[in-house]
Amino acid sequence: MKLSAVLALLSVSSASAFTIVSSKISPIETSLNMAESSRRSLLSNAAIAVSTAAALTIHPQESQARLEAVNRPDLLPAESDAVVIQTTKFLTTGQAKRMSDLIRALEKDTGFRLRVLCQSYPSTPGLAIRNYWSLGQEDQKDDKYIVLVVDEFGGKGNVLNFNVGEGVKFALPNVFWTRLSGKYGTLFFVKDNGIDIAITNAVEAISQCLRSEDGFCTSVPDLGVSMKSLGL
Repeated sequence: MKLSAVLALLSVSSASAFTIVSSKISPIETSLNMAESSRRSLLSNAAIAVSTAAALTIHPQESQARLEAVNRPDLLPAESDAVVIQTTKFLTTGQAKRMSDLIRALEKDTGFRLRVLCQSYPSTPGLAIRNYWSLGQEDQKDDKYIVLVVDEFGGKGNVLNFNVGEGVKFALPNVFWTRLSGKYGTLFFVKDNGIDIAITNAVEAISQCLRSEDGFCTSVPDLGVSMKSLGL
């Protein structure tokens, strides 16, 4: 897919460091309702997503396409190793702490780097997050990263937006991210369960798949002992 629809939101040099996760899926998926598939097509380019979150979908709405890229390093936390950053507080302090612990344990055990940014555009570090989390750097060998950008966008779109490094795509291919955002990121799910549960369920699903015996998922697993059941 061409980047022309979204490059107005980002400089070409920034965009070139990242890869858009295509919303195209395998032939098996062609039987799905096309309207539902379109609604679920919310996988983002990282450099764009971290600056405009849900605005930078594969098929951005006209109003979203006018948004400008943001670069606000002043909104980054003072600590240098935060794995959950909230410029908009969708998670309680306890939830964020437990999520950080889960993410750090996942990285230690599997090598996959999961990061979460909660924001409300334009209150976001934007492009500054790329250096903070070492994303898409030139000649970077560590491409096993996942960035979840959460933005309600005024209640007008899916709240879960993902950027996935090339090193993750074998374990969790494009169709997984489409299904994950479609299961937990919709306005209906958020209205019924809360945005905090949408975030924690998504993080738990990612962790469960990467820790599974196969280390591979195309469908979102049913959560067993999930963060939700632990009061997160």
